[in-house]
Amino acid sequence: MVSVTPVKIGDHQFTAITIQLPKTNFMAVTAEKGYIMCGALDVALLNEKLKERKIIAGRAVGVRTIEQLLEAPLESVTTEAEAIGIKAGMTGKEALLKMVEK
Repeated sequence: MVSVTPVKIGDHQFTAITIQLPKTNFMAVTAEKGYIMCGALDVALLNEKLKERKIIAGRAVGVRTIEQLLEAPLESVTTEAEAIGIKAGMTGKEALLKMVEK
């Protein structure tokens, strides 16, 4: 099953995507400039092989729901995410709000 739901943080609207797979869930929350995702995200791939795309993203591990993804500290972030002030250890919510700052 696939679900797409709105998520509101402060005055900002985001989109949460959950795909239920056998024995696991794939989850992401998107913002204007980037996204946060569950442990399936390969940050090294984004930083190395897809560097020219300048992807802003963060990864949280051990999460099973969108709510947990929003509250969990990010385990790793892309170089482009760091460039806009997103750091490992920051919560998913904090990172998403950085992704909508002007």
